[in-house]
Amino acid sequence: MKRILILFLISHLALQSDEGGYIFGWSHLDDPMLKAPRGGTTLGPDVKLDKNSSPYWEKLKDNNLSKFEKDRLAILSMQGEYRIFFDFMETMGFVPDYVPQQPYQSWGTEFIVLVEDKKDFISLQHIMVMYFEQDDGKVSMPIVVKHWRQDWKYQDNEINAYVGNNTWEKKRPLWADKKGAWSQSVYQVDDSPRYQGYGKWEHSDNFSSWTSNETWRPLPRREASIRDDYDVMIGRNIQTITPDGWVHEQNNKKVVLGDSKRVIAKEIGLARYQRVDDFDWDAGKEFWETTYPFWEEVRSQWDKKLSKSKTFKLKKEVNGANLFVRLFELSNKYQNGDLDSINKIQKIVEEHSETS
Repeated sequence: MKRILILFLISHLALQSDEGGYIFGWSHLDDPMLKAPRGGTTLGPDVKLDKNSSPYWEKLKDNNLSKFEKDRLAILSMQGEYRIFFDFMETMGFVPDYVPQQPYQSWGTEFIVLVEDKKDFISLQHIMVMYFEQDDGKVSMPIVVKHWRQDWKYQDNEINAYVGNNTWEKKRPLWADKKGAWSQSVYQVDDSPRYQGYGKWEHSDNFSSWTSNETWRPLPRREASIRDDYDVMIGRNIQTITPDGWVHEQNNKKVVLGDSKRVIAKEIGLARYQRVDDFDWDAGKEFWETTYPFWEEVRSQWDKKLSKSKTFKLKKEVNGANLFVRLFELSNKYQNGDLDSINKIQKIVEEHSETS
């Protein structure tokens, strides 16, 4: 459990340059905070980028494929082994005397593995494997954690839409909206829901990109830990396949809920996934192989709750016990041979759920 908690302290720390950085859009402000993104100064060992074009990207250029086949291929192409850089920056404010908050930068190394592949449904799991340069110049032992998951469904009939206050409501998209579209369901590290939206893939000769509808979501960890001045993030996602991996763009509004929605600021975000070669993923792959049945049961329990409810509310803490901590401690026990721990998942999910 210790290594999991350590990861959550450091996996999203900023990768900074001693010289600072160029901050797009605020060059007229003499504010050193804007040139020093919040976070730490953790570094990982150098990685070797894969210089070859992705085989999926090459296949996507085949114009003999149907659009549906290209859609599936684009989603499946997000599998792989990556170095990621995350960048978020507020671009404008809508309150008097607005002052932009510090930009956010972080990095990671993770692989994305296929969980399920049916004709109209694809599930992808992200697994982080992090190494850090220590003060003495040595590289740390690998730190592994199960990261987020993304599920894709073609012409989905139901959407679990986030409505604020850790609550999701079941919605039915209009046929005109779901025709030819794929829903994307994003789940937290403990497989509880995060957000769900839908959109269509666009393909040209060497370009494939998916754009979502405007989607509500809870505050991300990078904000929830330091902000309490807004309630929900509302934004659009664009995921684009590139020769060396893929890129996730976000255009987000930070919104206060009440009698009316009040937008306090907007931000842009960019997550760049670049394929790497000759990286030691063994610890992460061993983790996933040995805990797969455990997390399969966790997914099953959350799916039952969401499918049977019109309204679902997540309780992150119960009697001082954190949902994430409880499930990851149980996962560690399962990995260490306590196979009976899988039978305690249902009780934890029940205790942290409220449905109607």
